[in-house]
Amino acid sequence: MRLMLARASMAISLFLPVYFMVAALGVKFGLWTWQVGLMTMTLQFGLPLFGVSLILGLVALITSLVRKPRTGWRMALVGVLVPVVALGFLATVQLRSAGIPPIHDVATDIVDPPVFSTAVMSARQAVQANPVEAMTASMGSLKAYQGPAFAGIAGKTLGQVGHDAYPAVRPLTLAAAPAKVAAAAEAEAKAQGWKVVTSDPAAGVVEATAETFWFGFEDDVAVRIRPSATGGSVVDVRSTSRVGLSDLGANAKRIEAFLAGLKVRAAAG
Repeated sequence: MRLMLARASMAISLFLPVYFMVAALGVKFGLWTWQVGLMTMTLQFGLPLFGVSLILGLVALITSLVRKPRTGWRMALVGVLVPVVALGFLATVQLRSAGIPPIHDVATDIVDPPVFSTAVMSARQAVQANPVEAMTASMGSLKAYQGPAFAGIAGKTLGQVGHDAYPAVRPLTLAAAPAKVAAAAEAEAKAQGWKVVTSDPAAGVVEATAETFWFGFEDDVAVRIRPSATGGSVVDVRSTSRVGLSDLGANAKRIEAFLAGLKVRAAAG
């Protein structure tokens, strides 16, 4: 009986990673919506499964060690370690997200940010994506941020919240001419793994869609290149998630990585 319990504990713990991969990849490949994959399968049912697996593993481990023959304790230990590691990872994410503002739209220029084309806006509307709000809009005026939970940022604008949280997300000034930078921007967007939607070097515009590996969440990115006062170029970027309230810092990281790569690419070219 103790051996059966240990085996069941290990089997359930090893099943959990598969379950979460199926939930995430099912969204990515269109088998179900992100609400089903993330909210229902992952959060509503998945997290309690970790708790059940941990309790079962502890029971199996204790019963396998209390008396001889002490068989099955290694399997029971696996049944404990898998959910402990998973829950530890989730706790780390939770702690990290506590210091990240609950926004999903970040731009280098919050006064005059890049704008998305009609094609991108139509694609967003087709999937009922988050509205693209004005960077100068106060957080308290936005529908998604009503209530006491957002009282701390209600008096700030959307742009201010992003700039306060991500000081590295700022316009990039380059010595190269806009046409050269525009070509480098398109190449860098592709190097980042984004799907380029619009590329207009003459207008200094590159638009792309970035997709996450897990769940396949899509974020839209607009890159704008303008001539600088010194004869070079000024690059601005805006990255906006289609779904979700908080991006856990993903859009800011994407912009920072893109600008860092573009800086190297433009200098080398």
